[in-house]
Amino acid sequence: MTQRVEISIPTTQTSSTPKLYTLYNITLRLPLRSFTLQKRYTDFTTLQNVLTSQAGAAPPAPLPSKSWFTRTTSSPQLTEERRKGLEIYLKTINESDDERWRNTSAWRTFLNLPSNNTSRSSTSTLHSVLNGPGGSHPITDPVVWLDHHRDLKAQLHDARLHLTRRDQASTTQAQHEASAQAKKFLVRAGTMLQALDTGLEHLSSTSSWGTPKLGEGELRRRRDLLSSAKREKEGLENLLSAMVAKTAVDKTVADKSDSTALLGPPKPASGRVLGKESDKTRALDNQGVLQLQKQMMQEQDEDVMVLARAVARQKELAVQIQEELAVQNDMLGMLDEDVTRVQGKMDVARKRIGKIS
Repeated sequence: MTQRVEISIPTTQTSSTPKLYTLYNITLRLPLRSFTLQKRYTDFTTLQNVLTSQAGAAPPAPLPSKSWFTRTTSSPQLTEERRKGLEIYLKTINESDDERWRNTSAWRTFLNLPSNNTSRSSTSTLHSVLNGPGGSHPITDPVVWLDHHRDLKAQLHDARLHLTRRDQASTTQAQHEASAQAKKFLVRAGTMLQALDTGLEHLSSTSSWGTPKLGEGELRRRRDLLSSAKREKEGLENLLSAMVAKTAVDKTVADKSDSTALLGPPKPASGRVLGKESDKTRALDNQGVLQLQKQMMQEQDEDVMVLARAVARQKELAVQIQEELAVQNDMLGMLDEDVTRVQGKMDVARKRIGKIS
């Protein structure tokens, strides 16, 4: 039996993009949630035609007639009459004893309702999502999408639980088993994330009525849910990798400790290492290598001294440039004073010439 909902059209509003038209706010109340849809009059006419085609008969209530001389955007009275007529149209179909119009896909798509077989197919769809994308259909129902998101959160919770058990395990076998279980749940979560992402793309696309299947606010909220789940999954994967790396390091340290306890501490290498000699030291004995090292250190000291003298010369040049700049600044100041004085004299001369003329 088709799930009954409470339908009403309490208000209307006018949209200005791309041109003026009236939007009817349809409020739907389900047992677990309520939401509002916005439809134009042309959406209702499309619904009327599709319902008649799919059900084989016209709906039990007629649509309000179209006005050819008056627009609802300019007539509040016409808008109110059409709102009441559309509300009666939807309520009559919803409360009719004949379910053939409510059982059509056009009715469910128009009101954004879950399909009749949602409850039966949810388990099989989830099974296909968990076991791979091959042959599975994308999620196109908003309610099924939320159900899958809850299952995703359950997978992540189970993965976190097994990571906690791994951290508390006292034996290597228990750690491996907990890691395998956590990895399994994380792989399932990754597959479900891909399915949810694909489903959200379908839900954000335009429906057959010319309007998005979900509003912008709801799409933004679900994208935030997906982003949060992805971050949680990445954090759990990083935690698992860190635990595995720590176990490998601990095992290496333990093996080295056992080797040291069995064989004793390793003997330090003494003397020159064969294979690491350079062309200069390969033909020298130890005394020759020492003499070569002293010679190289002396050459480096001489290079440092040359560099120090060059730096000192650069410093002297910088000081001379600074002094020259100071002299030039003084000369520019004097020139500025001379220009000001000459300008004053020229002003006085112009005034006198003005008086003479």
